[in-house]
Amino acid sequence: MKKLYINTGGINAIFNNLKDSLNGTLTLENNQYNLAVKSKYANGIISGIALNKQICHIQFDIVFNDDVELSMESFANSPILFTYCFEGTLSHSFGINGERKNIKPNQAGIIRNTSNINSVLCFEGYKKVHFSMICTNTYNLEMAENTTLFSDLNKVFNSKWGNYIHIGQQNLKIAEKLKEFNEVPQKGIVKNLLKNRILESILEIELDQHTYGYAKNIKPIIVIANKQIEELKRISSLNVLDVFSGVSLAGRNYFPRLIKEKYHLSINKSYIQKLVS
Repeated sequence: MKKLYINTGGINAIFNNLKDSLNGTLTLENNQYNLAVKSKYANGIISGIALNKQICHIQFDIVFNDDVELSMESFANSPILFTYCFEGTLSHSFGINGERKNIKPNQAGIIRNTSNINSVLCFEGYKKVHFSMICTNTYNLEMAENTTLFSDLNKVFNSKWGNYIHIGQQNLKIAEKLKEFNEVPQKGIVKNLLKNRILESILEIELDQHTYGYAKNIKPIIVIANKQIEELKRISSLNVLDVFSGVSLAGRNYFPRLIKEKYHLSINKSYIQKLVS
């Protein structure tokens, strides 16, 4: 078992920790980190990009040569980690002895840890693992371009106990966005701007499906229900004797059909006859 430790305070610290622990070769160009590892510890690529103070993206495509525990530093302003698995399996626990939860291919895990116990990612040795992670900072938003988005993320993906985790099926739209992210053809600043927008759109989808999506689905039902309730209140306020006073026999015969057509309610004609007699 090999134990690794990384400081989640910034992408530069993360990659330097990984370089030293795995004995890899690190290159940096236009905010793009590329760590090539071919050592006794692992074989593969770990890449990442810092797009602004709020978002960075890290991708593992690697085979570890032993079981690995990757302990990530936790602090009050720890980022939200949106994790998407494509191949292999990774496990997560809060602390070494915490309950382990697996993130399998085509699954997504949302992890946030603001407690005093580190988050731990576990990998099986000699099995390829390929996953992406969007690290989202939700503090110091005064200078953020999309303050509302990150403020909402901070509110939704939070726990009063300090430990938040959700694992579920990967959203197909997000899977398409991640593919688009990896295939951006442009270079330089334009490439970074496009990548930043793609990651923000992924975060918007996550936020939507965990909050507003449910509200959107249920809103039409609530509107219909409220209309029916108001209609019933209006009907119930009518005095039936006043309605039928002076009504002809033809009117009394027509009333049940009108109620049935408009309100889908059946009223017995003999009951109406008793009311007006």
